[in-house]
Amino acid sequence: MPATPAWPPASTPRLFIDLPLGPDAAPVIDGNAAHYLQGVMRLKVGDPVLLFDNRSGEWLAVIADAAKRSLTLRIERQTHGLEQVPDLWLCFAPVKKARLDWIIEKATELGVRRLQPVITERTIVERVKHERLEAQIVEACEQCGRTALPSLAEPVKLPQLLANWPSDRALLFADEAGGVPLVAVGAPAPAAILTGPEGGFTARERDMLIAHAAVRRIALGPRILRAETAAIAAVSLWMAQHGDWSGE
Repeated sequence: MPATPAWPPASTPRLFIDLPLGPDAAPVIDGNAAHYLQGVMRLKVGDPVLLFDNRSGEWLAVIADAAKRSLTLRIERQTHGLEQVPDLWLCFAPVKKARLDWIIEKATELGVRRLQPVITERTIVERVKHERLEAQIVEACEQCGRTALPSLAEPVKLPQLLANWPSDRALLFADEAGGVPLVAVGAPAPAAILTGPEGGFTARERDMLIAHAAVRRIALGPRILRAETAAIAAVSLWMAQHGDWSGE
C-alpha cells in the first residue's frame, strides 16, 4: 500500500503576515508576496501555505481564491504556537552593509530576542536603514521556522546604552584585550552580548565598560575576529550553554 504523502509538503512556502491569524481568518496576500507565491512558486487554488503573525504562532492555510495580483487564503489549522525564545539581546556596532545583513540574518536564525545597534567611537556606519533590516529579519524568520520576530531597536550611543542598562541583565562584553571564556561565566537569561566595530573599542570605552556593574568581560578565543564573526560566535556559545539548543 503506497504511503500517504506528507501534508503539508516540506516544500510548502512559509510567510510572515502582519495580521492576526486564527481559525476564522481569511488573509489576503498581495504585492511582492503574492508575486512570489504565484509567479515564482507557481501555486494555485488548493495549494498549502504556512503563515505566522508574530502574535499567535504558525498556521497552515490553503489558497481559496486566486486573482491576478492577490490571493485569498483559508486557515486550516494551527501548526505551532508562539515560541518563547531565550531572553538574549545582541548589542553590536553596525558594520558595512553586507556584513551587517549577515549579523542580522544569523542572529535571528540563532534565536536572539532583541537586536540593538550601538554607536561607538570607531563605528563607521552610524545610520542604519531600519526598514531594510526589518526585511532581513522577516526573511530569516521565514527560512528558519521562527514564529516570533526579534525586536529591532533604534541605534543608541554606547554611553547612553550603559546609562540606561537594566540592573538585572548581565552585559557580556567581548573584549579583545582579555576576559574569561564564556563557558566560565555564569550568565543565563536575561543577558546581552556586546561586540564592537571594525577596529574595536577605544581605551576610554573599555574603561567605561569595565567600570559598569552589569558588565562581564568575555574572551572569544586566541585570534582576532572580525566584528560580524565575533557577534555570531558569542551568540552561538551562549545559546549552546544557556539557550534552547538542548531541545528540552
